[in-house]
Amino acid sequence: MKGMREELEEREELEEREQYEHFRLTVDQGQAPMRIDRYMASHMEDTSRSRVQQAFKEGYVFLGDVRVKANYIVRPGDVIRFVMPYRRRGMEIIPQDIPLDIVYEDDDVLVVNKPAGMVVHPGHGNYEGTLVNALSHYLGICQGPDAEDERMGVLVHRIDKDTSGLLAVAKNEAAQLKLARQFFDHSIERRYVAVVWGDMKEDEGTVDASIGRDPNDRLRYRIYEDEDKGKHAVTHWRVLERFGYVTFVECRLETGRTHQIRVHMSSLGHPIFNDERYGGSEIRKGTIYARYRQFIRNCFEICPRQALHAKTLGFEHPSSGKWLQFDSVVPADMSALLDKWRKYCNQMPEE
Repeated sequence: MKGMREELEEREELEEREQYEHFRLTVDQGQAPMRIDRYMASHMEDTSRSRVQQAFKEGYVFLGDVRVKANYIVRPGDVIRFVMPYRRRGMEIIPQDIPLDIVYEDDDVLVVNKPAGMVVHPGHGNYEGTLVNALSHYLGICQGPDAEDERMGVLVHRIDKDTSGLLAVAKNEAAQLKLARQFFDHSIERRYVAVVWGDMKEDEGTVDASIGRDPNDRLRYRIYEDEDKGKHAVTHWRVLERFGYVTFVECRLETGRTHQIRVHMSSLGHPIFNDERYGGSEIRKGTIYARYRQFIRNCFEICPRQALHAKTLGFEHPSSGKWLQFDSVVPADMSALLDKWRKYCNQMPEE
């Protein structure tokens, strides 16, 4: 039987796996001529007409593989594809007064710095204490399964529970769709910093390898050579600082797949330090001496999670079109970990 922690983590990762909902409508053979926007509004119970209109404006509606405008007249047999960012989860969102580290806010956008250990979205057995619960309170929104307020579910991307860093939040539907489009088009700037095991041979490089769920462990992802089994994923990395047995790196995401950096770094033989799921929570490099093993145990205690932080986030403002870019400081636990490795290297202890 699964433990509570496994259930929570699996729910979180299922939420993160896909950020777009896909509708497929086939026009009935007896359908009279009708504008496609009106047809969709009348055939999609959980989607408002304003949301449908915004979808056309942002280019989310297709007839087959071709984008169509709102004034297209549907014909019997037409296959309509409607691809939209996830908005609602069909569950009650409980507002909770949880402190938020707000980096930026205006009428359309909120940028928050999520601490490690906070789950992003409520899930089975995990209805409280999440970032969305905190946002619900801060934004003054209380949504049940049948709520008419469509502003909830405004997150347009996610990061893992034990990864810290910057997240963009849309404060209205138009902003949500425009931001989500940028994620869909991979035009968002996302840079992470991480401590990884081993000394990287090169100063920079790129991992271009498809990622999919591991059939032997549903909580893990893995590399697939066959792109049909995984999703295209690209990570650019460069070395920031070397410590011999570990390396401090920056990773720039070209795509945004679940666990992408964690999987890609592990595939290089350099798993993220203290990443239990991908082999980083055991000693991968170093000496056999007890003193070194104790040093690593102390490092794990200082940073008791994967040493990964979403440091930089940049995007085009959904209303003004101005490019916004935000940077966050390395959190205290990772900063302490880096300082400990610097001290270790400077002391050059004799075993």
